[in-house]
Amino acid sequence: MFCTLDFLARKEHLLSSIAAQLRQEITLLAAQYAQQNGVPFRRSHCDFGSVVFVPYADNSHGNFHVASYRTILKRPIWRKRLSKVLTVSERLSLSEDDRRLCELDSCCSSDALLMNIFCHPRVRNLPQLRGMLGVDERATPIFGWRARVPLHGDAVDRTEVDMKFGNLFVEAKLTESSFESCALARMQAYADFREVFRLDQLRRSGRQYRCYQLLRNVLAAEAHKAAFCLLTDARRIDLIDSWYEVLAAIRPMDLRVRCKLLTFQELSQALPRSLREFLEQKYGIAAVAAASTAVGY
Repeated sequence: MFCTLDFLARKEHLLSSIAAQLRQEITLLAAQYAQQNGVPFRRSHCDFGSVVFVPYADNSHGNFHVASYRTILKRPIWRKRLSKVLTVSERLSLSEDDRRLCELDSCCSSDALLMNIFCHPRVRNLPQLRGMLGVDERATPIFGWRARVPLHGDAVDRTEVDMKFGNLFVEAKLTESSFESCALARMQAYADFREVFRLDQLRRSGRQYRCYQLLRNVLAAEAHKAAFCLLTDARRIDLIDSWYEVLAAIRPMDLRVRCKLLTFQELSQALPRSLREFLEQKYGIAAVAAASTAVGY
């Protein structure tokens, strides 16, 4: 038992170091990007020096590709997400700044990366991209969509899905440490939990299920007869491994087929050149051949 616990502890340390290493890499790239392009930026208290961008002249924002940001500003429901404040008390590190940190200002924000890609005016209608995602219609992305996943007793879970793109739900992950954990009782409150998953195959830690965000999104896909895609960085082998564990525990075969994994590196192949260059310079995300990264259906 001691050996098992020791192994799990060492594995947890390794997984957390993968997230920390990528966070450090992206922070360094963001600072270099800002300096090379004359983009103003700050360092945050709460993120131990993480790069934080703020809007500046000419409808520009250092954390966004210029075409994506201008499109965001034109659509009120997208623009509203720019003001979502981080759930921390710290302000920006310089005393003259009176602006609270916003979630999409951080260079490591997976939501900002998601909007950089899907708010670009040319991206949504690209046939190759829609083919990668399995989306037929020319849909408009909805960010922070409430899936209203059924709970027992006619109640619903109001937790947000990162993006709804046609009949596809997307969970985006970049430098987050994990998919979070959830108490056993909370997961068992979902109406279809036992029908959707083989419970003995789900990872647990004490009285909690691991990978809560993945479990919830799969349940949302089943409730709405939709597809689900985990969109993450190819460097996050820890998150990719966790996804395959969850995928293997899904009971309904038709639902398992509707669930997939795609990396930002693979998606980059289908993007306009200027956006590909932006992602490579700022995030270290370079287009790669599909065979070199893990994609699962």
